[in-house]
Amino acid sequence: MPMLSTVLAFVLTLGILVTFHEMGHYLVARAAGVKVLRFSLGFGPVLWSRRFGKDQTEWSISLLPLGGYVKMLDESETGLVLVEGERAFNRQSVWVKMAIVSAGPLANLLLAVLLYWLMFIHGVPAVRPILAEPPPGSAAAIAGLHEHDEIGRIAGDSVRSWDEVNWALLRHADRQSLLTVRLTDGRSTQISNAAVRLGNTQQSLPEQMGLRMYDPAIQPIIGEIVPDSIAARAGLRVGDKILALDGKSVTRWQDVVSIVRLHAKKELVVRIERAGRIFDVLLVPGVSNEAGVQVGHIGAGPQISAQMLDNLITTVRYPWPAALGQALIKCGQTIRLNLVMMGQMLTGHVSWHNLSGPLTIADYAGQSARMGAISFAGFLAVISISLGVLNLLPIPLLDGGYLMYYIIEVVSGSPVSQRVVELTQRAGMMVLLAVMLLAFYNDISRLSGS
Repeated sequence: MPMLSTVLAFVLTLGILVTFHEMGHYLVARAAGVKVLRFSLGFGPVLWSRRFGKDQTEWSISLLPLGGYVKMLDESETGLVLVEGERAFNRQSVWVKMAIVSAGPLANLLLAVLLYWLMFIHGVPAVRPILAEPPPGSAAAIAGLHEHDEIGRIAGDSVRSWDEVNWALLRHADRQSLLTVRLTDGRSTQISNAAVRLGNTQQSLPEQMGLRMYDPAIQPIIGEIVPDSIAARAGLRVGDKILALDGKSVTRWQDVVSIVRLHAKKELVVRIERAGRIFDVLLVPGVSNEAGVQVGHIGAGPQISAQMLDNLITTVRYPWPAALGQALIKCGQTIRLNLVMMGQMLTGHVSWHNLSGPLTIADYAGQSARMGAISFAGFLAVISISLGVLNLLPIPLLDGGYLMYYIIEVVSGSPVSQRVVELTQRAGMMVLLAVMLLAFYNDISRLSGS
């Protein structure tokens, strides 16, 4: 069931990300000789716990799976001088404290690199960057690009898929410039990115420049149905030909997609031809969030010939040394994207409605898991990077907040006073609560289709 798979995928996502994050803190603390009292996945009432090792560290799983923590021996919490005081966190040098605190977010970034590395070694299916005819007056049309042209390089970067085209454009999106585009047939041209707006949720970066994906006409015949999807529950079958949607005749699968996307959580009458019979089916498309926009889906795909797939789809893979390099590049690009988007939100260039919370993450986790292991691994990598970057921000209560205190201590030569820590942490709590409430509001708005 979609709901069950979404819940399981979300729990698995949190379990993996939190385990890696807290394991980073734990391993560096142990390496520094700090005694770890508890390693907990989740908060609240303990569901399971066991003690292991010479320090009898308590390993536990708690009821609320929205995070975790590593509790270390700390004299400042007890107000007492302990027998094993030299192993207490508060007795460590500021550099050791900084290493322990930063290890969690860095572990998340390391996980993302590992996932991307394995993905690039295995091979990632991708759509070749073949162009549809650019809209008149667009940057692509002005540059002299036409239907069936295939992009080979952008601004010196080799591109083999639309995903790589998007990343290449994103690297230059924060400044206006003329980008050199080289086609696979050897021709070159220059294209302006002046029309690009990072906050535009209606069009992707390539689309804003008139670079549209080649879209061959596909017959409106169902070739694939996701198990237990809306299409499956409505009784649609592989081989059904869709004649009309909501009274509008359709001749291409692209027409089906366009109409379904506009009918999220709205009743839709589907006219079907099956084995010579014509009849109507009533269904209500589900809702997905794409860059802050609500779109409908039913869980059905078209019948596509193997030859057409071969012409449109490529597999991007690398030998393992090059794959590691690509993984590091991809991780760096995603970190930069996170920072750029945060900066754009703070300056008002990108709407705060793009902020997502746990409900949207759960929805994406379920969708990516149903699409397969490679898709789920890519999703995990992106979320792991976001978690790592978020935790390094200098906001009190986050790892980055503690790093900020320790950096001030290094510069000033004395620790930040407990009074200042308490006041800033209260402010940090208010900021985090406000962000969480906004994220929940955005989640509910997206999922309710409002």
